[in-house]
Amino acid sequence: MAKTKSVFVCRECGFDSPRWVGRCPGCNAWNTMTEERIQPVKGAAVAVSKAAKPQLLKEFSGPGELRKPTGIGELDRVLGGGVVDGSLVLIGGDPGIGKSTLMLSAAARFAGRNGNVLYVSGEESAAQTGLRARRTGALEEKMWIMAETNLDNILAEALQMSPAMVVIDSIQTVFCPEIPGAAGSISQVRESTGRLLRFAKDNNIPVMIVGHVTKDGNIAGPRLLEHMVDTVLYFEGERNYAFRVLRPIKNRFGTIAESGIFSMEQEGLVEVKNPSQFLLAGRSGRVSGTTITACLEGLRPLLIEIQALVSTTCFGLPRRTTVGFDANRLGLLLAVLEKRQGLLLGNQDVYLNAVGGFRLVEPAADLAVVLAVASSFRDRALLENLVAFGEVGLSGEIRPVPRVLQRVREAVNLGFASVMVPWANLAELQKESLNVKLIGVKNLSQAMEVGLS
Repeated sequence: MAKTKSVFVCRECGFDSPRWVGRCPGCNAWNTMTEERIQPVKGAAVAVSKAAKPQLLKEFSGPGELRKPTGIGELDRVLGGGVVDGSLVLIGGDPGIGKSTLMLSAAARFAGRNGNVLYVSGEESAAQTGLRARRTGALEEKMWIMAETNLDNILAEALQMSPAMVVIDSIQTVFCPEIPGAAGSISQVRESTGRLLRFAKDNNIPVMIVGHVTKDGNIAGPRLLEHMVDTVLYFEGERNYAFRVLRPIKNRFGTIAESGIFSMEQEGLVEVKNPSQFLLAGRSGRVSGTTITACLEGLRPLLIEIQALVSTTCFGLPRRTTVGFDANRLGLLLAVLEKRQGLLLGNQDVYLNAVGGFRLVEPAADLAVVLAVASSFRDRALLENLVAFGEVGLSGEIRPVPRVLQRVREAVNLGFASVMVPWANLAELQKESLNVKLIGVKNLSQAMEVGLS
């Protein structure tokens, strides 16, 4: 009788060790090693396939890349135009962010265009999924629902039906009967994903799986899971805001620079065609401490309002509170303002907010943040209908940013009269015919002189 072996696997990175260790050698995390028992399967045999012969790459004539649109424009944008046959797509996100709603809508529209879709729900019953489909308008005649967690049964039905696409919601609920361990364990998630990958490639059927996210923001299970699939998408957003952003982290069939933007409404997820106009709706008139910046969400330019409030502190240590902006980056910019422009902010509380729930991560928002803080500190409104963007260096210089033409065109489309840009980007913009006043600045002194005049 074969003996049961044990291996210790890290919950965070998937590193395995024959013995337990307190600190994972792979990711240096403490107390993440869990024991997994490996029971040899009776009668198991290794399938030996016919060896492939090497071919010249220029003479290889394999099947062309065939994309099938899902019917959701923002999702197709992120995927690179649609779902590729035989691909394995992983979508992750926080609980309740809208992953199942997005997948159910995408599956319904895909079924209406391409044929039968098998939707496997391991967390909800068929009746619960049907109620959500009715509420979100995802009822489709060619949609098949299967409330099952046994992967053998799922693959057997999929092989018999031969659908146009298979959706697994979620991978943490699926288990292989011959693999020891509960559903959601590292060994179960890894083996289930491997079998789904082989099913997708062997039958040329696209498979989309939903994965949960841990408290650290990573997809639950080993990081090997992300390496196994063809595409990894993250669905992000703040619960208190309607906006949801779909970002590609890995895409073997397209770029990872695109992003999809949705709004969570009562009837479900709705595509946002013009997010800049939606974000600037309800903006007040000329008041101190507010400015507009143009940031990139993937390759898409967005106009976002930045609000700053500067007031004298009542405590010994001033507060620095940010929403949607890096607090460390704000501290750096405040130090530049105090050192290079003489603004005494050491006894001032500074509150900064990026309106709409978006998180600004690129340095192009630096100039707008600095102008908003200076405007609130001096209680003087900025130039009317002004959009500002540029990276601020430690010596107070304004450094150039990429894709400046797309940013300016977005401002022109929304009717802004003036755009403040880094001086190094001005020559590129002057070659184009733009119906807007361009203000090139080299340093903070010029920017504040023009913006606060």
